[in-house]
Amino acid sequence: MAKKKRKTVYSGIGGEAVLEGVMMRNRRYYAIAVRKPDGTIDVKRRKLKYDPHDTIRRIPFIRGIISFVDSLMLGMDVLSYSSSFYEEEEETKLDRALKKVFGKNTENIVMGFTVFCSIIFAVLLFMLLPYGASELLGRYVENQSLILLTEGVLRLVVFLLYVGLIALSKDIRRLYQYHGAEHKCINCIESGRPLTVKNVRKTTRFHKRCGTSFMLLIVMIGIILCFFIRTDSITLRIIYRLLMIPLVAGISYELLRLAGSKDSIFLDIISAPGLWLQRLTTREPDDEMIEVAIASVEAVFNWQKFEKRHFKRKTKEAPAEVAAEQQSASENTSELEGVSAVAAERTVTYGEDITADTDAMLVAAQAEEERIVPDADIFENIDYDEDDYDDQITIVDYKEVSDDTYVMGPLAFPEDEDNN
Repeated sequence: MAKKKRKTVYSGIGGEAVLEGVMMRNRRYYAIAVRKPDGTIDVKRRKLKYDPHDTIRRIPFIRGIISFVDSLMLGMDVLSYSSSFYEEEEETKLDRALKKVFGKNTENIVMGFTVFCSIIFAVLLFMLLPYGASELLGRYVENQSLILLTEGVLRLVVFLLYVGLIALSKDIRRLYQYHGAEHKCINCIESGRPLTVKNVRKTTRFHKRCGTSFMLLIVMIGIILCFFIRTDSITLRIIYRLLMIPLVAGISYELLRLAGSKDSIFLDIISAPGLWLQRLTTREPDDEMIEVAIASVEAVFNWQKFEKRHFKRKTKEAPAEVAAEQQSASENTSELEGVSAVAAERTVTYGEDITADTDAMLVAAQAEEERIVPDADIFENIDYDEDDYDDQITIVDYKEVSDDTYVMGPLAFPEDEDNN
């Protein structure tokens, strides 16, 4: 008997791996969770600088171009933040010179310049290098279609070699493991499973909305569109290829958006190459990496509310020892100064996930066999939106949480984020 396919529901949440951590984005917030050298998890939650529901960000194809640029900017920002835990912050002469010239705008200017250089490098490596090699073939072959086909094959080969070769680095392999943890958490949520390490470990590390699939779509669609560029001028051929980049990004985004939110044979075929490539760009994470990814998710997404709204799950009665333990925990919380008796009666969840009840403003933590409830005043400066979080938010490494304002996150498709 064929195994019944598990129901999945599009959540709208997106993310990416960073150095020893995971960034997750939902609606107007994104969170970065990083495993610090001392073993604790730092979680920083930030609000978007703009409204993701702006009209221009909802126009088909245009939104793909904007999302592509935003993803690059945010990617540089979160990577810089995560790497700050693993490098000595010694100010160089160049840093001092830049601050003297640009002042408070130094970080934004450096970030913009880095993104610009990254785009130039990508254009040279994945577009102009294959084009130049195919032009050399044109000296010996007169068939223009064969030359264009050769360019396309070379472009794909260069891209795959790049992805494969960087995986030889130990740091990149760990990054790919966190990438797998990010995917597994999202798959766990969208399949209706409670977000625990055990459940996340069971889910697949492949996901249709992955940025890897997006980049592969850009390469493949670019190859197809190149067949329509027919001109004898070398200069015009290069210009057309450069002008084609925004169009390719827009088309790729729309296809990825459809593939990630709907099911059909056509979309499954389009998604297949990207899912295959994720065998290179994702690795199975360990439990500590999964814990980091869960911390990032729970800082911006109420998976309990999402599960309750979209899935019906049979619940088992808790064992007597667990019930007694929760009752004991509830009695301990009532001793906290300033907590009302009504709030103290609410259930505080214990286990692998560290959770907080927003009414009582409590954090539950587990230290081996002893249950602890830290002081509630650590939540004084935490800003959250009740519409986004309903009755619960989750915080890890409590005193590290802050709400600075930065730019947007990656492919999370904000216009569809009404499910949670």
